[in-house]
Amino acid sequence: MRRHVQAALLVLTGLGLLHASLFTDLCLRYVKEGQRPLLIASGALLVLLGLAGAVLDRAEAVDDGHAHGHDHSAVPRVAWLLFLPVLSLLFHAPPALGAYTASRTHDKAVKREQHFDPLPATSPLPMTLSDFTARVQQDPKQAIRSRSIRMTGFVTPAGPGGGWYLTRIIFTCCAADSQSVKVRVFGIPAPPADTWLAVDGTWHPGGTLGTKSAPAALDVHHTERIAPPVNAYTDDLPLTPS
Repeated sequence: MRRHVQAALLVLTGLGLLHASLFTDLCLRYVKEGQRPLLIASGALLVLLGLAGAVLDRAEAVDDGHAHGHDHSAVPRVAWLLFLPVLSLLFHAPPALGAYTASRTHDKAVKREQHFDPLPATSPLPMTLSDFTARVQQDPKQAIRSRSIRMTGFVTPAGPGGGWYLTRIIFTCCAADSQSVKVRVFGIPAPPADTWLAVDGTWHPGGTLGTKSAPAALDVHHTERIAPPVNAYTDDLPLTPS
C-alpha cells in the first residue's frame, strides 16, 4: 500500500476513535467508561502517525523529483476494504446492544450474598435487577415479600411463549464479554423490544421465596417510558423513584 494511502487510513482511523470517545459517547456502546482515556490516546496517536507519514511521503516525492525511480506499486484491492470499518465509526456507527443480544447471551450469575441489610421504607423501593434477583432467591428473611419495587431496563421479548423481560446488559470490559440480567414481567402486554422503561410492581409469587426455586419475576402495575441512559451497560439504580 502506498504511504499516502496508509497515512490517510491512519488519520481516518484516529478521527473515528476520537469521534467515538472524545466528541461523542458512542464508545460506551462497545466498552466500559474506564476504557475511554485509552481510546482517546490511541485516536490522537493514530492521527499524529498518519500526519507524520503524509509529511514523509511528500518529502520523498520531492526527493524523487531530483532522483530517478520510486516504488509506486499499486494498492491491493482488498486494502481498500479497510476503509469501510473506519468510515462506519465516523458516519454510521453500529447500534448499541439490545434485546437481540440479550436473548442470545448468557444470563449474568448473581453473586452469592452472605448478609442482607434491612430494606429502607421507601415505596416504591428503587432496586437494581441484580439486587432484586439476589433478594428473591437468597434472602431467608423474605424481606422483598409484598414490597413495591421500582426497576429500570429495556424490554426483551420472552420468545415463542409470549411475555417479556426487563433487562440490563452488563459489560465486564467490552461488548465481547457482555452478559444479561433479566426479570420476568407479568401483568401488562409486552411493549416493543428495546423500549426503556421504569416499572413499579411486586414480586410475582412462585416457588419458595428466599431460595433458588423463587423466580426473579415482577407483577407490574405501573410503567413509565424513559430515555436510554448514556452508559447503558451497567445495572444501575433508578435515578428517581416516583
